[in-house]
Amino acid sequence: MGAEFVQFSLTPILIGSLAAIACALPGNFLILRRQALIGDAISHVVLPGIVVAFLITGIVSAIPMLIGAAGAAIVSVILIEAVKRLGRIEPGAAMGVVFTTLFAGGVLLLEQSDTSSVHLDVEHALMGNLESLIWFRAEGWHSLLDPAALATLPPELGRIAIACALVALLTMVFWRWLKIATFDEGFAQALGIPATALGFGLVITAAIAAVAAFDAVGSIIVIAMFICPPAAARLMTNRLETQIWWSIAFAILSAVLGYVFAGYGPLWFGAQNAVSAAGMIAAVSGVILGLACLYGPHRSRIGVGREDAAV
Repeated sequence: MGAEFVQFSLTPILIGSLAAIACALPGNFLILRRQALIGDAISHVVLPGIVVAFLITGIVSAIPMLIGAAGAAIVSVILIEAVKRLGRIEPGAAMGVVFTTLFAGGVLLLEQSDTSSVHLDVEHALMGNLESLIWFRAEGWHSLLDPAALATLPPELGRIAIACALVALLTMVFWRWLKIATFDEGFAQALGIPATALGFGLVITAAIAAVAAFDAVGSIIVIAMFICPPAAARLMTNRLETQIWWSIAFAILSAVLGYVFAGYGPLWFGAQNAVSAAGMIAAVSGVILGLACLYGPHRSRIGVGREDAAV
């Protein structure tokens, strides 16, 4: 039983958990800044950027994907401004139109492209390939100490671990600035903190997390993890430090329970086939948020922003 778990379930659960944490950390600040839609936007913009980068380079690797995502983000900003000015509609509507259009364009490009040599198609773009990221050479828990076996770990684990560590490191390094600028941007500017550049850096950090997670877990988990764990954590406390830890706990819980329920849940109810792990992880994160809305100690503050949270 232990050998089967290590081989088939350990790495997908680790990858899902790390991806969830990487997205939840910047998501906390986006939620408090009332910019949760940015996380949703990034997850949509990532797809066409990655597809175009693949069509140009012919490979799926971190640097081209980041460059493609950055280029798509720039295009989206230009298009949003154009829609707002030419159509004279409110910013939220302009963002919704541009992001959904770009995402749909990415899906169409995927359908018309030859991506047979890599794990990049419409299904993987939406759902990821978490179930296939198994550790073939693992023979049990002792494989964790075997250098030869460790060398055969899915490369996605290393990439998302580096991205998660980078996001966590940036959060710790800029913690004081982020905390002050999130709760009082005017005060931060008075102290000489570059609040505008800090906000831009937060978006870049969220984009790094989204690109790193996209290959393994797809856009559905990325969208859910930017919003659900931080929003649920916000309803559990009014202290930012505690909220961060709650969001990490909810992110890990969503990944673990979601993967388990996806594989075994249908069998418990008499079904024959498992369901998508990405979809189930996102669904579990939504359930956790729903429970927090019903039973969280600060549920009466649903919809409140940074001015009601304590530094």
